[in-house]
Amino acid sequence: MLRIIFTLDYEIHGNGDGSPLALMVEPTNRLFNLFDEYGAKLTIMADVAEILKFKEYKEKVGRDDYHYDVITDQLRTALYRGHDVQLHLHSSYFKAHHSQGRWCQEWPEYNFAALPYDRMVWMVRTGKEFLETLLRTVDPAYHCIAFRAPNWCVSPSRNVINALVENNILIDTSVFKGGRRQGIVTFDYSSAHHHLRPWPASPDDICRNASNSRLWEFPIYTEQRHIASFLSINRFYRALLERFHSVDMATRAEQNTKPLSNGDAPKSVVLFQNYAWKADFNQCSGRQLINALLRAEKQTSATEIIPFVLIGHPKLFNSWNKASLRSFLAFVSKQPTRFNFGIFADFARQINQISPPSHATF
Repeated sequence: MLRIIFTLDYEIHGNGDGSPLALMVEPTNRLFNLFDEYGAKLTIMADVAEILKFKEYKEKVGRDDYHYDVITDQLRTALYRGHDVQLHLHSSYFKAHHSQGRWCQEWPEYNFAALPYDRMVWMVRTGKEFLETLLRTVDPAYHCIAFRAPNWCVSPSRNVINALVENNILIDTSVFKGGRRQGIVTFDYSSAHHHLRPWPASPDDICRNASNSRLWEFPIYTEQRHIASFLSINRFYRALLERFHSVDMATRAEQNTKPLSNGDAPKSVVLFQNYAWKADFNQCSGRQLINALLRAEKQTSATEIIPFVLIGHPKLFNSWNKASLRSFLAFVSKQPTRFNFGIFADFARQINQISPPSHATF
């Protein structure tokens, strides 16, 4: 059986533009309503670094222009309605400042994996403690157990893994097999252990399977596909948003880096070459997601429970996406003996009940 985990990177535009109410809160409420129709669960990967800046702004100027109170209320409501909240961090926000209606980030700290170890540990601890303090008012048993890095960058991974383990994070979900970037962040996940099944991550290389690891990698489901497979209406919408809200070009020029990629279709295309196609529930059509799920099912047995991790962003959830995603949710809900909906905690319990962790199988 495949257990569907919808992860939602809960954040504003990458360059610091935008209203959290319009880009995060309102579309997430619409997602809650849609998911509730089918008994689906949403895992909000909350960018705590951003949220803490919204709190700081409110306390400094005396106005809640960035809707901190509404955001924290929504995160609590998520747990109350049976959804989940876990940790996402855009590390460049911890030293960000507000100027002329937008957030100016500390770009040298954008590459989380390149930060000094102590700084990394502090960021993860700060984010984890914020979520646990906030959400234990709803569920006293809540634990922050899962993490996603900014722009999927957990390479080089030794310090990242140690920092997560030191903070009792059980699961990272940043890797997508075949993903490659070079620029303000750099990584190559071509050698990732698997595109679907979780693995205990080697302390030296998150892409490798190691029997003694305390951190598990739950990869975003990925296939190596021809560029034509990336075609969908919402990919054009995403590209349009990025054109107007991309990371500051002048800053990148000063740093002599290449432009960031959106993590999906590459900026430059080589015909007949395959690329990492992620199960993105905003950018893929419902039919594309159903077909990917069926292909993944063929790689599992009836006795297994395997996570099928999807990724999305509330700022991309529009009316077209809602109609298309509805078809996927309906398909899954009608096949309860083959598929169901879940959260990371379902598997965390399984990992914790098995000693040593390496004996867990997926």
